Amino acid sequence: MEIQRVAVIIEDDKDIRDLLNAVLQQSGFKVFTAPNGTDGVEAVRTHNPTVVTLDLGLPDIDGFEVIRQLRLFSDAYIVMLTARAEELDTLMGLEAGADDYITKPFRPRELRARISAMLRRPRASEEKPATTSDAAVPDTAAETAAPALAAAAGTAPAASAVPESGQFRHNGLSLDFGTRTTEVDGAPVELTRTEFELLHAVLESGRRVRTKTDLVRRLRGDEYDAGGFISEADERTVEVHVGNVRRKLGDDSRSPRWLETVRGVGYRLAPTR
Repeated sequence: MEIQRVAVIIEDDKDIRDLLNAVLQQSGFKVFTAPNGTDGVEAVRTHNPTVVTLDLGLPDIDGFEVIRQLRLFSDAYIVMLTARAEELDTLMGLEAGADDYITKPFRPRELRARISAMLRRPRASEEKPATTSDAAVPDTAAETAAPALAAAAGTAPAASAVPESGQFRHNGLSLDFGTRTTEVDGAPVELTRTEFELLHAVLESGRRVRTKTDLVRRLRGDEYDAGGFISEADERTVEVHVGNVRRKLGDDSRSPRWLETVRGVGYRLAPTR
């Protein structure tokens, strides 16, 4: 029997809090609510939710500080809901550790779609953890050469030559999709779920470039172009998440060890050292 997912709503406006409660319950969540940041942090600590919706304009502590505190102990998906239109606020929230944002007023259908997209990818790894016998360890040199040869031949390489439960190793970085763990030179690196998905997408593609649009679709769970609109803000969100991954890995964008920027296009795996 499937365990019911948990969500925590951190919102000071009662009307919006009640609306979010109804939307998330209809989506199958057991919901807990908090009217301020302090109570919200404690609710997340107590109930260990899968999803947190967070208003940035809280009456006690700043929403950005709430995100920072949550990231000390929780890997829940954090969706910011804010009336602030300034891009800087959105970027600050993403850099603090949020996964996505929706601007008020929002459509319940959009919120459900965003949350469903975030949950879609991890569910596969939760249901089928990797084992020593079925986890492939790709040879990065060969893996990176294949996409380049395919590109030269004018053909599109496959999304991945290894199973999703596989392990990836490159220049001292290791990522295990089954256990959702990441290490650099043997030391564990704590990534949010969204950051993990982005890094996994680049690793599985080798030297094939992943465009920002492609990565937005990946995070939404859309493996194919279904015609959904992708804005500059969506692509900017990917840029911020990639920046967070680089910071946590200790990567240098000017001399990358893992994530190489292809200007005006997207990202790919840096050459083997």
